[in-house]
This record gives sequence, C-alpha cells and structure tokens, in this order.
Amino acid sequence: MEYDVVEVRPLTPMTLQVRFADGTAGQVRFEPSHLTGVFEALKDPIIFARARVVAGAVTWPGDLDLAPDAMYAEIKSHGEWVLR
Repeated sequence: MEYDVVEVRPLTPMTLQVRFADGTAGQVRFEPSHLTGVFEALKDPIIFARARVVAGAVTWPGDLDLAPDAMYAEIKSHGEWVLR
C-alpha cells in the first residue's frame, strides 16, 4: 500500500525521518506530552533510536508502533506528523 513505511531513521531523540512506499517522505516529531502510557519508554534515547520498520509500520521493542495510515496522511498534507 502507498502508506506502508519502507524506511525509518532517528534524527534526534524525539524525531524520526520516514519514507513511504510511494516515495512520500517526512518527519515524525514527538512532543514530551505524548510520551505517556505505553509511549513513556520512548523517553529513553536508546530505546527511541531502536525504531525499525516491520510489516510497513514503525515499531519499537515492547510492541510499540505507529499507525502508518495516520502518519502518511499528516506527512502528505504537512510534511510532518507532530504527536502531542
């Protein structure tokens, strides 16, 4: 699908660069207020840096992942997806 993530690269402790199957690319930026609950583990820069692509989605250890369709829509429209 066009919104399958094919590449992810951590840029800073709270920002990722992603590229989708159709070539669309942009950034995903986490604001500290989003790092609660299951996402609290991503406050650790070592864990955040372990982002990878599995089955078209950005994932981390511990069954954390991001919805690729929502990410695609925001990046396609704004060049960035800010998680608040």
